[in-house]
Amino acid sequence: MGNICRSPTAEGMFRHLAAEAGIAQSIEVDSAGTHAYHVNEPPDRRAQAAAERRGITLSDIRARRVQAEDFERFDYIIAMDRDNLELLIDQADAQHHHKIRLFLEFSSSREDEVPDPYYGGAAGFERVLDLVEDASRGLLEMLRKF
Repeated sequence: MGNICRSPTAEGMFRHLAAEAGIAQSIEVDSAGTHAYHVNEPPDRRAQAAAERRGITLSDIRARRVQAEDFERFDYIIAMDRDNLELLIDQADAQHHHKIRLFLEFSSSREDEVPDPYYGGAAGFERVLDLVEDASRGLLEMLRKF
């Protein structure tokens, strides 16, 4: 939504894993929110701290809102939950709807949404990291097949 918790965590995790896999230079990764609540702000300090504990730096990421050109520019537009998925579908031209997916479609989890940790405690941010790491690995595996 605001691009300060889940999305930048996923961006940082995916970049980290892509670098470990030696394919970071072949993949463009960016995160954005469906709302403009926190434009130009860094990720939530709790998200940054949780990611840092796993060796992932989020401090260089700044919140931004999804732009119309993102639907042209990117091959995948990935939402963390169904509410944001619907907002993205509403915002995109029909020709880009096939690009819009839930992130956990790429994970081994039975869950389909990454929960928003904003109003909870530290455990919520750790759970987000677990989910986005699993989904990131699944997405990377799929991309390697192309």
